[in-house]
Amino acid sequence: MLKKIIILGAVLTGAILIGFFAVNSNAVTGDLEASLNLKQQGQPVTSKRWMISAANPYAVEAGANILAQGGTAADAMVAAQSVLGLVEPQSSGLGGGAFLIWFDADSGNLTSLDGRETASRHVSPDLFQDENGKPLKFYEAVVGGKSVGVPGTAALMLDAHKRWGGLEWSGLFDDAITLAEEGFTVSPRLSMLVTRDQERLSRFDTTAQYFYPNGVPIAAGQTLKNPDYANTLRIMASDKGMSFYHGNIAEGIVNTVQTAAGNPGMLDRHDMAGYMVKERPVVCVDYRGHDVCGMGPPSSGALTVGQILLMLERYDLSQMGPDAVDAWRLIGDASRLAFADRGRYMADSDFVPVPVDGLIDRDYLSARSQLLDGQNALEDVAPGEPVFDIADIYADDDSLELPSTSHISIVDQYGNALSMTTTIENAFGSRLMTNGFLLNNEMTDFSFRSHNDGVLIANRVEPGKRPRSSMSPTIILKDKKPYLIIGSPGGSRIIGYVAQSIIAFIDWDMNVQEAVSMPHLINRFGTFDLEQGSDAERFSEPLSAMGFKVNVRGLTSGLHAIAITETGLEGGADPRREGLAVGD
Repeated sequence: MLKKIIILGAVLTGAILIGFFAVNSNAVTGDLEASLNLKQQGQPVTSKRWMISAANPYAVEAGANILAQGGTAADAMVAAQSVLGLVEPQSSGLGGGAFLIWFDADSGNLTSLDGRETASRHVSPDLFQDENGKPLKFYEAVVGGKSVGVPGTAALMLDAHKRWGGLEWSGLFDDAITLAEEGFTVSPRLSMLVTRDQERLSRFDTTAQYFYPNGVPIAAGQTLKNPDYANTLRIMASDKGMSFYHGNIAEGIVNTVQTAAGNPGMLDRHDMAGYMVKERPVVCVDYRGHDVCGMGPPSSGALTVGQILLMLERYDLSQMGPDAVDAWRLIGDASRLAFADRGRYMADSDFVPVPVDGLIDRDYLSARSQLLDGQNALEDVAPGEPVFDIADIYADDDSLELPSTSHISIVDQYGNALSMTTTIENAFGSRLMTNGFLLNNEMTDFSFRSHNDGVLIANRVEPGKRPRSSMSPTIILKDKKPYLIIGSPGGSRIIGYVAQSIIAFIDWDMNVQEAVSMPHLINRFGTFDLEQGSDAERFSEPLSAMGFKVNVRGLTSGLHAIAITETGLEGGADPRREGLAVGD
């Protein structure tokens, strides 16, 4: 049942807060406790001026402290991300990448920033193939230096602050530095993941020494310090990222990648020095009078979410409601059709043409949606043929994207809104650690194959290219003003988590906490994943009778959302994780 999920999330969060409350006694701490109580009750947090919703109480507190000081959403993001990289290292950090969507209250404009990791200039399309040209097994490619791309999160933090920050850069790291030096309480989730991944994490001495002191996995409730990370943050605070991409930190990253035992990579100092955050066109679709806006290529998030919603728009989901099996048939098969297009057409648009306009063209998607008019699951799902202004037709992709990501939603007192999804890809990334933080394995988001039956794959490995992502940071506008700020971790299931929550909020009139808490039913490639231990399990037999293959499994999303209502702000935090929403 849904209640089981809420209780689990509350236990995880409460275990952190026991240690947290022992060393903190300020106003924000009291807000965290109140937010936990509301989360346990399944109710949204409300506020008047500002709000942050993020994946860990420590990070929420850091961001809230900045907002309470009059900082902008960009300032608060820098503080929160700095803490997330310390207390939730399995998910995101300075060694990873991120996508950010920003609504500017003064201009009314949306901006999207691409801080995605980038392939070394030395890679070749056979990077993840053996001597016979066969794709490597996933973890053969992941663990070590070969999978590491140039990290983009640090550059994105600085870029966002330059554009929209209000407080001094150097003061945004204070909470994270204090936690790194004095220690933070290890959460049950971090402890569980460290224990489960011991074989891979223990391959590298620096990583093993941090997560397995004296050979023993860190335990929930234990105080963990990270002086190397504190030193890195001090350097970043003083030189604004110069050392990260050009100096000693960059050197540490490169040496760690190139000397990784058993699986070294080719990343070098020139790759680090050449990294750039890129401003990309925002991708928006009009869904039932709402502008649903997000990140375009190299993310597949906004395009695929947009396709799902527009294919469903001709159906009265509101009248069906969330208890109707036919509503889930429509959502599931719309998702399958969108994922078929995703696999063929979506990749880094700096390297391959992507038919962005064609993929979200209303006539094209209206025609695609006609395929949903039956009463049973679609037998065959294939990519469509959107309007494409070039002749290239790609082969279908087979890349695997596994979840270890985080999401931050923020609204500040000035009316600015920020949605940022941040990642190191797989849990603990490449398992390589340097300067107190883990390095990503983002290169394994590329297709391991470069061709399929002689036809090029759009998301193939290329020098300087950014791998396709499913991260879907989203800002929804109503009457040209922010209405919902949302996003989630979860690998390629992110798209389904976000689309489902938008449908729950807009079509089913759920409040923001109900929308992020509701049981998940996710379909990407034909199999309907139903969330174990929730009300979703009751759809197993009806969906099977419609012809779907059904799999009951854990679905650990990490949705964090803020709704802007007529009376103020309402925040929701996914009960499946440790996060909270806090406002003024």
